[in-house]
Parts: sequence; structure tokens; C-alpha cells
Amino acid sequence: QVQLVESGGGKVQAGASLRLSCAASGRDFTYDTMGWFRQAPGKEREFVSAISWSGGDTPYADSVKGRFTISRDIVNNLVYLQMNNLKSEDTAVYYCAVSRIPGTPRSPQLYDYWGQGTQVTVSS
Repeated sequence: QVQLVESGGGKVQAGASLRLSCAASGRDFTYDTMGWFRQAPGKEREFVSAISWSGGDTPYADSVKGRFTISRDIVNNLVYLQMNNLKSEDTAVYYCAVSRIPGTPRSPQLYDYWGQGTQVTVSS
């Protein structure tokens, strides 16, 4: 059974940093794409970033480019999202997800497995 467990969320002031982690288990994720999405109250789930199996392709949403960094530890099935210079508009539940299709898709519909999410709250 595939499980994705996010951690690292919390409440911070604007300008602070957080590092989210996602621990994946239940299958071989070596050749899968790992992604981060977020959903704020009353809004649709949106793409934040993704990382290809090789780590060579790491697209970001324009809103987080230059502030967030995605990385993965393939050996231990971990994926991270380093978030710097957080803004109030980054407040959301952040989800880790796995896609089995090639590339680094941005559509949530192309991801097969999802975690339960971790809350990030940024106060200004």
C-alpha cells in the first residue's frame, strides 16, 4: 500500500523559512516524479513544484520561483521542499504527490498518489 506522509509545516512570520518533508513507502519510486501542491481555503489545489526521477527537471510555479527549492533522496524515498522568504499568500495545506507518467506534470489529475497534507500558515 502506497503511503506519502508530509511533515514540517507550521506557523511562521513572513520572511521565515520552513522545510517540508515527504516520506514515501509502498512501491519503488525510483522512476516516478514527485511533486508538491498546495491548497488555500476556498481555492483549487495548485502546483508548486515537481522533481523528475533523475532530479534534472525541477519546474516551479511562478509565485514561488527563487524562494522554494525541491529536492529528493531517492535511496530513502524522501522529497523535500525548502521554503524561504515565506509570504502570507503561501498559507495553505501542502501536499506531496507521486506521478507515474514521464516528465514533470503540473496538473493534479496526472498524479496517482497523495499524502494527507501539512498546514503552513504565514502571518504578516
